[in-house]
Amino acid sequence: MISTEELKVKLSELVLFAQKNLSLKDADFYFVTNSLLDLFKLDTPAPKATSYPENFQEEVMDKIIQYALENNMIEENEKIRFETRVFGLCSLTPSATIEEFTKIAHKDGVKAATDWFFNICKNSNYIRVPDINKNIKWTHTGSIGEIGITINLSKPEKDPKQIALEKSKPKTGYPACMLCIENVGFAGNVSWPARQTLRTIPITLNKEDWSMQYSPYQYFNEHLIALCNEHRPMNVTKETFVRLVDFTDIFPYYFLGSNASLPIVGGSILAHDHYQGGDKVLPMFKAKNRQEYKAANYSDVRVYILDWYNSVVHIESENKENLLKFAGEAFDIWQNYSDESVGVLAKTTDIHNAVTPIARKEGTTYVLDLILRNNRTDDKFPDGIFHAAPHLHHIKKEGIGLIEAMGLFILPARLKKEFEGIKEYLEGKKELDINDLSNPDNMLAKHKDMIVELTNEYGFNNTDEKAELAVKSYVNKACEEILECTAVFKNTSVGQAAFDKFMQQGLGLKKI
Repeated sequence: MISTEELKVKLSELVLFAQKNLSLKDADFYFVTNSLLDLFKLDTPAPKATSYPENFQEEVMDKIIQYALENNMIEENEKIRFETRVFGLCSLTPSATIEEFTKIAHKDGVKAATDWFFNICKNSNYIRVPDINKNIKWTHTGSIGEIGITINLSKPEKDPKQIALEKSKPKTGYPACMLCIENVGFAGNVSWPARQTLRTIPITLNKEDWSMQYSPYQYFNEHLIALCNEHRPMNVTKETFVRLVDFTDIFPYYFLGSNASLPIVGGSILAHDHYQGGDKVLPMFKAKNRQEYKAANYSDVRVYILDWYNSVVHIESENKENLLKFAGEAFDIWQNYSDESVGVLAKTTDIHNAVTPIARKEGTTYVLDLILRNNRTDDKFPDGIFHAAPHLHHIKKEGIGLIEAMGLFILPARLKKEFEGIKEYLEGKKELDINDLSNPDNMLAKHKDMIVELTNEYGFNNTDEKAELAVKSYVNKACEEILECTAVFKNTSVGQAAFDKFMQQGLGLKKI
């Protein structure tokens, strides 16, 4: 049990932590202290702390949360929301955050400002580093380039009680979605994460009001989100390219990209116009150019087919205006381009062609990658012709969006437990029963073919290490194949001939 006196000490240590790590000003010391006393219904504080434990999360925050649980202030499924509320009381206000960011940017440069902002987001647990560290990560050197693979364990799983509460709670429609600017300071509820620690930085993209924030679940270094302050649907247009490139002028050390705005090939949130970016570490950025082309009307624009698993038009120029003009023309042409010989149809009853654009800056050179996408379906591929093939759905059935199209796979948390079950066969801990694997109630039934293939190749007497390598090897090949599935022009002689035809006849380029 955490006593009241121990709680007071922990709260005092929390305020000191906020002063040292959250830029809390001395003038706000008593305001924050008294706000915490009010939250916990305490009359007096402990003396000012002079230090706090090195393991701050376990020795301070976890004990504060434990006190709240023991005194019936919260229930078990409210721990993260309550922790966010506590940290929110200790954080700079949104306006003070923007003021401090601006001050640092003017004095030491914008990189120093984003470094400060990123650390603030981590120290307030808005970016949940302890949870992110639970993710299982590895890299695979594929036939064309490196692929990153993550089993995402950072988002906490919902227990049945929480799911029931979510169903019983009426929808308010506020905030309109998880990305709306109205989330700043929102207390959250059983179906909505608390956002008292969310802070955003205002930016202007193509003369519009947007905001930049970091993602609470970092899939790569300094993973950020740029969001439109207006709640409007995702829509990739030529104006999108302008906004992406504008962003790289503000933050030249970050990339920014947009999911396509069509189902299947688009992102998971199509209701709000937003982009994702961050440190330039994604695998696709290491790819070389496969073939160079020249645009007759744009002598200062260089165009390439990227040597990558899917179909990427890679554009470079020091001339921002001409880069955007050429990209806009290429986009218009692709939206209406069909080549039945490789199954590319721009339109049937619906529009099918789309692009996933990614902008970055390399010194004074603007770089814009257009990943060509198509979301057409047919009887054989009801989930998408240029989507993960059905035999790969046991690994990844969800849409292949911006991040994965660039070679960083985010796989569902369920796979951790399922892969442990598969390893039991490979290690001889469990006898292989094909009839049992044919039972749809068996969580491993979806992996039946994988299990048969691995046990045929590796047998049943493997060490834990060898079984682990066998499973990962299978996943590596599956992810590589999924990327190849998304290519509208396959990496075959036929596919690349069709790609070259698009570049020369479609875009009017000349091969160099």
